[in-house]
Amino acid sequence: MPLFNEKPDPSAVRNASPWIAFRHTTFTVIWIATVVANVGTWMYNAASGWLMTSLDANPLTVSLVQVASSLPMFLFALPAGALADTVDKRRFLIGCEIVLTIIAAASAALVGLNLVTPPILLLFTFLLGAGAAFTAPAWQSVVPQLVPRQDLAAAVASNGVGVNISRAIGPALGGAVIGGLGIAAPFWINALSNFAVIGALLWWRPASSQGNALPPERLAGAMVVGFRHARFNPKLRATLVRAATFFFFASAYWALLPLVARNQIAGGPALYGILLGAIGVGAVIGAFMLPWMKSTFGPNGLVAAGTVGTALSLILLGIARYPEIGLAACLIAGVSWIAVLATINVSVQVSLPDWVRGRGLAIFVTAFFGAMTAGSVLWGQLASGLGLPAAHFLAAAGALAGIALTWRWKLQTGAGVDLAPSMHWPAPILAIDADADRGPVLITVEYFIAPEKRDAFLAAVTELGRQRRSDGAYSWDVFEDAAESGRFLETFMVASWLEHLRQHQRVTNADKVVQDAIREYGAAAEPKVTHFIAASFRQAGLGTRSNQSLP
Repeated sequence: MPLFNEKPDPSAVRNASPWIAFRHTTFTVIWIATVVANVGTWMYNAASGWLMTSLDANPLTVSLVQVASSLPMFLFALPAGALADTVDKRRFLIGCEIVLTIIAAASAALVGLNLVTPPILLLFTFLLGAGAAFTAPAWQSVVPQLVPRQDLAAAVASNGVGVNISRAIGPALGGAVIGGLGIAAPFWINALSNFAVIGALLWWRPASSQGNALPPERLAGAMVVGFRHARFNPKLRATLVRAATFFFFASAYWALLPLVARNQIAGGPALYGILLGAIGVGAVIGAFMLPWMKSTFGPNGLVAAGTVGTALSLILLGIARYPEIGLAACLIAGVSWIAVLATINVSVQVSLPDWVRGRGLAIFVTAFFGAMTAGSVLWGQLASGLGLPAAHFLAAAGALAGIALTWRWKLQTGAGVDLAPSMHWPAPILAIDADADRGPVLITVEYFIAPEKRDAFLAAVTELGRQRRSDGAYSWDVFEDAAESGRFLETFMVASWLEHLRQHQRVTNADKVVQDAIREYGAAAEPKVTHFIAASFRQAGLGTRSNQSLP
């Protein structure tokens, strides 16, 4: 269940044809395998939603299928993102796909034996969603290994097309298979489709890499640093606010579509599959329209336009009594969905440096599916109490209100921002042995600032403090000498000596611009850096100092 369509590096060549990536055999093989597996996944999604309407037609219960699918992403995305940076991704994916195949086969057997109850169906949907949550960051991370950097944008576009092709084919095929072979058939096809991915991963032999000279981060520490980076990355925070607001309201049609097909339009499983497929068709159309839409509206305008389109589709679904209206609503929903999702994905990617990309994407996925989960529960509850039309209309009104409420949080394009590692911090000079895990570490930077530049310096150094904390520092401040005018001391702390060495590798060219600007405020001497390591780890109780130029 790969379902990977994130953009691994938006700084790569843009507007490339998606077909260029297919000249690379490895990419082509894995792309075909993931499309096959994703078709099986969408068949399962359609079949499970329809099966639940047969087991329990209560709107809240039906909406819980969407909750069970999206909740694992909310719960497990962040540890999965940290894990993806610490393990062999190919072996990890092979193991996960084998486990997922076993779970999918077990669910198919229970359906075939008529042993499935609503709680059992929700349990297996949750387990399969958990597998998808743990593999999603790893799938995103392997894409740059399949093509050279200059073809990365094309590979990204191809993955987006592949996901939406499977979304268009899978549900419609699932509905047809249910009608012809019975409800258990899509569940078995989903299990078998995973063998395509397993075979492709076994065949693939990634090139060996030099790796990082420093040991990999530990899982718990990597998660803490990832959270801290998100907290002090204002561009990422703005994108998360826009994303969570949109997905909360858009979740309504994903959660309630089985009931619209069955109760409002009075159709069967084939119609439900066609409606889901129409969303996929709309998304494919929207994917090819993206360059034009982006140039016309810009990122913030495009998300607003996509939100308006989503509100329109919700209104149409609320009044739908005929298949034609439902199809029109789903086509509009698909175009709007891909317009918003692709734009927000780009904003997330260009807000993140490479060292924290997996964890930043995992935090985005957490916000994405957290909003989808909370929204699905709410819209299901409202549909139970107020009816399907009212739930759709309220979701549409909320989506439109969200445009105004979140407009001040601007999306990012990456223009003029270089998040590549600068590597301009010199290696610390030590007079003692410093174990990697020894800490905490206190770093001080001493500045001498001309009096007339004091206020400008303090404004600039505050931005530098945000950088220090987003790169791993858990404490930061700046002090002014009460006895000597113009003397300032910046301090920040990190958990260990190894974590500070990682800071040296995390600093970006954009950070360097800020640090170079602060140097210009100096009255005379170069700022002096001093490192102090906690003395409690040494019997002698001694600290250490090392002086060097400004990091």
